[in-house]
Amino acid sequence: MLLASMKVRSVLLVLTSLLAGAIRADEGMWLYSAPPREQIKAKYGFELTEAWLEHVMKSSVRFNSGGSGSFVSAEGLVITNHHVGADDLQKLSDEQHNYLRDGFYARTAADEKKCVDLELNVLQSIEDITARVNAAVPASATGDDAAKARRRVMAEIEKESLDRTGLRSDVVTLYQGGAYHLYRFKKYTDVRLVFAPEQQAAFFGGDPDNFEFPRFDLDICLFRVYENNQPAKIQHFLKWSRQGTKEGDLTFVSGHPGSTNRQYTMAELEFLRDTQYPYVVPRIKRIEVLLSNWSARSDENARRARDELFGFQNSRKVYDGRQNGLYSAAILAPKVAQEKSFQDQARDRANGAEVSAAYDRIANAVRAQAKIYKNYRMLEGGHAFMCDSFDLARRLLRAAEERPKPNGERLKEYGDARRESFELSLFSDKPIYTDLETLTLADALTLFAENAGFDDPLVQQVLAGKSPRERAAELINATKVRDVAFRKKLYSGGAAAVAAAKDPMIELARLIDPTARALRKDWEANEELRQQAHNVIEKARFAMEGPARAPDATFTLRLSYGPVKSYEEDGKRVAAYTDFAGMFARNAEHHNKEPFDLPARWMDRKAALNLKTPLNFVHTPDIIGGNSGSPVVNTAGEWVGIIFDGNLASLVLDFAYEDVHARAISVDCRAIIEAMRKVYGVDPLAEELLNGRRK
Repeated sequence: MLLASMKVRSVLLVLTSLLAGAIRADEGMWLYSAPPREQIKAKYGFELTEAWLEHVMKSSVRFNSGGSGSFVSAEGLVITNHHVGADDLQKLSDEQHNYLRDGFYARTAADEKKCVDLELNVLQSIEDITARVNAAVPASATGDDAAKARRRVMAEIEKESLDRTGLRSDVVTLYQGGAYHLYRFKKYTDVRLVFAPEQQAAFFGGDPDNFEFPRFDLDICLFRVYENNQPAKIQHFLKWSRQGTKEGDLTFVSGHPGSTNRQYTMAELEFLRDTQYPYVVPRIKRIEVLLSNWSARSDENARRARDELFGFQNSRKVYDGRQNGLYSAAILAPKVAQEKSFQDQARDRANGAEVSAAYDRIANAVRAQAKIYKNYRMLEGGHAFMCDSFDLARRLLRAAEERPKPNGERLKEYGDARRESFELSLFSDKPIYTDLETLTLADALTLFAENAGFDDPLVQQVLAGKSPRERAAELINATKVRDVAFRKKLYSGGAAAVAAAKDPMIELARLIDPTARALRKDWEANEELRQQAHNVIEKARFAMEGPARAPDATFTLRLSYGPVKSYEEDGKRVAAYTDFAGMFARNAEHHNKEPFDLPARWMDRKAALNLKTPLNFVHTPDIIGGNSGSPVVNTAGEWVGIIFDGNLASLVLDFAYEDVHARAISVDCRAIIEAMRKVYGVDPLAEELLNGRRK
């Protein structure tokens, strides 16, 4: 899209000056254990207290489906984005009930629908365990030996913590291997759907308006967590703001950003540009076309594929923006200069030669990973077998092989500390559709043959003399792994039961597993070399700069901040807020045609709305994918909005922060209450949000 490219080019020019001048602005997805107190106090006059931080931290929620949320009542009510909850809406739907498209409201507690396999995590504490992790890796160990030693001690730490506290315990790698922290989470697995608007209200403007502003989306979804079959009693929840925000107000975002690459070396960025993205981007677009065409054949096809299609459409825009950024000197030239400057400074210090060697080790490890990247993603990453049936089959096969091993010697996803979450997912009774499974598996097998070569021996064994479409249909129709009772029987029976089942999909997983495991072993050995090298670099950086930078995102809880702020685009001011009047105007401009159509109830109740109510707003906190659903809070710790997107200029934030054009986009707290009362007629829910408890 030409317009999109022009906008990205304009922000890249801004990035050039920002990066070259090393202007940090409000950059940072900060650890709760190391918040930027001094910077915030100096710039905004606001002091982060321990009580404020603990309250916001324990009010913040992570969704295992890949997003964020927050508690907003004492009775377990959680709010997130509609697109974060879409996976669960899809799983609860059927041919008669399309909750993703049509929305949902539980008028009574008995009407709240229990989610199939949703797990929510709430961070309780962070512990720095860097010294213990590094001490467990012998100084002489490299590659696979070092990776095994590190994996062993991490599993040991997680299991010790779980046994002692009962909390989910995850060792998190920070600064690309410069530090290791233990995160402990309270876990909720009885989660029930309370409210969702229609998808067209949540995602008004569809793909054309995605990553754009102005926006007009009610992108929200509400759940309730239960304990002992009763709504959970929540001590820390965010009080709902009745006033909202105004331009210039300082806002904070507390969420779980997925991943960034700001601390990557040039060698690592070149790997993304030259190896990873040229494979990932065409694959995303290929699957988007596949699902779009299949969806167009019937309404039921569209319902079954909708959430997955949305995910690939969103990813396509994200990766287009990232790839464009790495083809630009505006990103790469300042990175080259910064890396050279740092190495020049380090060269004059006692460990200068060690730092220089670390950069070389990273470059060598990345080159080794580039050689196996496609095969690694195809086989270990599962891209050659894209369907739930294969994923379930491989997990059954590997669980049978991994569980008899000592905890520290297993693949990390099979460790004791992750067992409950693993079993929740493995035994999910979510709907799996054989026609969609066949479609995606056939295309994945075709992709495998295209990339590995049709004459490749493993390709020939996988296809077994059939075309990809024929082989996919054969496998999907014959496997029993979609039966939960069958999975439970094999899981409890171990390796003997899995082998005796002779299930064709499990046998396919067994066929490719030796090669997949070998690729993973090579990949992780080189990943360990990179982490060891980054450890050297980060020690040198800390010595020169102090802990002045936040680590790259790791899908763990972070705090970012910045004011509500308008911006300029193509020489024109873009206002910081939109309202309901603007939504209806955009609808009329497009003659109520998809994707700018509005649900009938919105058209019918337009007159009841205060059309000047703020709907969406932009602000400058540092966010990335995974922040979707993050609460936006003011200095009083009140809930004023919810992150649901960034604008187009924000797509380069994976590599560098800027606040001239890039903006986070949020739904305004005032719009949610107005819509609940005037459009949806769910006054009891609105009152619970405003008062923090049900009447």
